[in-house]
Amino acid sequence: MDRWAGKVAVVTGASSGIGAAIVEGLVEAGVQVVGLARRLEKLQALAASLEGTPGKLYPRKCDVRKEEELLDAFKWVKAELGGVDILVNNAGISNSKKIIDADVDSLRSILEVNVLAMAIATREAVASMKSRDVEGYIVNINSVTGHIIPTFDGFASSIYVPSKHAVTALTETVRMELATDPKNKIKITSISPGFVETDIMQAGDFPNADKFFQSTPHLDVKDVVNAVSYVLGTRNIVQVTEIIIRPGGEST
Repeated sequence: MDRWAGKVAVVTGASSGIGAAIVEGLVEAGVQVVGLARRLEKLQALAASLEGTPGKLYPRKCDVRKEEELLDAFKWVKAELGGVDILVNNAGISNSKKIIDADVDSLRSILEVNVLAMAIATREAVASMKSRDVEGYIVNINSVTGHIIPTFDGFASSIYVPSKHAVTALTETVRMELATDPKNKIKITSISPGFVETDIMQAGDFPNADKFFQSTPHLDVKDVVNAVSYVLGTRNIVQVTEIIIRPGGEST
């Protein structure tokens, strides 16, 4: 991780849960982090809590579903910080609506956040890295449901699962695209956790979400942060394409 000290990272969905924990880990490692999220006040509170650490958090309000806001964020990074060296595509949403019953807005919102915004952010980050001919890293926070069709009620019947399968395919497609350039210095990894205790289920309106983690094996956000730190710390020649992390006892 030492070689990333002083470098610039962009983290989407940075105001809470896994995103906030990743921000903390990067800032503590000396990285200059631009945190993107809709809830600016939460980002500002997080930035205040990280004052005095080796790095710095720059809070920026951004709804990744809105292309112009996302593009403006990358323009700001270029103008103020020179460009992006690390991109963590963490923003993601879910809901419990069955595909066969869902309205188009609920389908569209998940695909816009989980897939389209990730593709746009990746495109912009790669352009920034290539224009400066720097070492770069893209980390896509995926899900174990991007590799299986779970039997857990809600996830199995939601478009969230297809969206995460798309993340798996997107990551590998970008890796192959980057590999066609013999001078490429950019790596990309998909990190796929099992259940992690965050507020994503409450936000997705899952039944009994508050009681779910009391009876279900689950990970802590720090487990995901450790995975991010691991891949960022690998040697230049090492390409970790996928990490799947499950809590002991998880049956999905």
